[in-house]
Parts: sequence; C-alpha cells; structure tokens
Amino acid sequence: MKKLGAVNGLILGLVSIFGAFMLEGGSFKAIFLLPALVIVFGGTFAATIIGFGFDKFKNIFSLARLAYFPREYNLTFLINSFVNFSIISRKEGLLAIEKDLGTLEYLFPKKLIRYVIDGTDADSLENLAMLEIKAMQQRHFSNIFIFNKMGGYAPTMGIIGTVMGLIMTLANAGGDPSLLIKSIATAFIATLWGVFSANILWLPIGDRLKKCHSEEKHMMEISLEGVLALQSGEIPSIVKARLISMLAQKEQAEILNAPK
Repeated sequence: MKKLGAVNGLILGLVSIFGAFMLEGGSFKAIFLLPALVIVFGGTFAATIIGFGFDKFKNIFSLARLAYFPREYNLTFLINSFVNFSIISRKEGLLAIEKDLGTLEYLFPKKLIRYVIDGTDADSLENLAMLEIKAMQQRHFSNIFIFNKMGGYAPTMGIIGTVMGLIMTLANAGGDPSLLIKSIATAFIATLWGVFSANILWLPIGDRLKKCHSEEKHMMEISLEGVLALQSGEIPSIVKARLISMLAQKEQAEILNAPK
C-alpha cells in the first residue's frame, strides 16, 4: 500500500489537472501539442545532459521507478534478528552468529557483524559505518539534486515555448487566422507543460527520493546500534529496548504488543 500511495497521488494529479481542463470544454488534442511537448521535455532533458552529463541523465528513469516503487525495510524483523543474535552470542559466542547471517536481508548489517566477528574494535566499526552512511548520503543527494534542477529547468523551457509561440503569432499577424490561433495555443500549452512537469513529475520525484534516503539511513542507523550492542555483550532485553527506542511511538507499540 505504501508503494501505491505515490502512484495514486500521480493519478490524482493527472485527473485533477487534465480532468478540470476537459470539464471546461477542452480537448486532449489541444493539450498534447507536439511542438510544446518537444520544447518542454526536449529542452529539460537537454539542459540536464549539459549540466550533469549523459551518464547521470540516463539514470533518471531508473531513479523515477525507484521513487514510485521504493524498497521497503522491515525494521521489526531487523530488530528481532539482533535480539536473536544477542541470545545466541551470549550462549555460544559471537562466532556462532555467522551461520545465521543469511537470515538478514540487508547487506549493511551483515558487513558490520562480519567486522565484529573479525575482531574490529567499536571505534573503528563506528567510523567504518559512518563513512559508508556519509558516502550513501552524498550519492543520494546528488541524485535528488538532478530532479530538483529539472524542476527548475522545465518551467523555463515552458516560457521559452511561450515566447516562441508568441513570436510565431506576431510573425503571422494578418495571415491565416487558424494559424494564428494554433501559434497562440502552442504558446500557452508550453507554459502548462513546463509548470505541470515540474510540479507533478520532477519535484515530487526528488521529494520521494529524499524519503527513500531517510528510510535507508534509518535502517543503517538501527543496524549500527544493534551491532554495537552485540559487540558490547548487552543482554537481549536491553538490545531490544535500545533498538525499539529508535522507532516512532506507533511502531514501538506494535512491536511491544505483538504476540510472543
């Protein structure tokens, strides 16, 4: 359901904007004017390629898919896994955990636990973890920045389309009235697509990627706390309380009230 929320929002935006246009007596043919679409989307993509390079640009489609269908992190399962590892390590030692690492779905906690098993001290472990979190944050923010910039390029391209349409209108003044009307329509439709694509497509994708980043970072922070708790030999109940405290109140209540 979480994944469908963004898709439903996109559908609502499309229906609200274009549906209102249709209710006012407009037509799809009037909206989907090829020159306006080429100017806005072609210009936006061109500016993105110039600013970030083609290697970055070609990733925007996979990033858009990730924004609408993000990976979900089962933090309850992750916390329970650390509690179980704590029970095992207190009975059999840290080396006994290694055979159960396959039950973890995420790479980050697996790596940290292996560092602990190999004898990495707590300070070095935390430095390694924070270094990876920092690198992940820089990578994610660079991707988010692309969509924020596209949200700025698109309305500008719409204005360019509007100016070009008005130039065509003035250039053909006194000529065929139908050609003049078409030029005016192209001008205003370009502005529509520029503002629409910025506020319904590019900027919301950037916001969705921020949310994806926040969720992944939260998983990594919980994993780090869990591994540090394992390394220090804390009792399972303390490990659980320590990790649950990093969740929202509603999630804490769900875990505490879950059947044993």
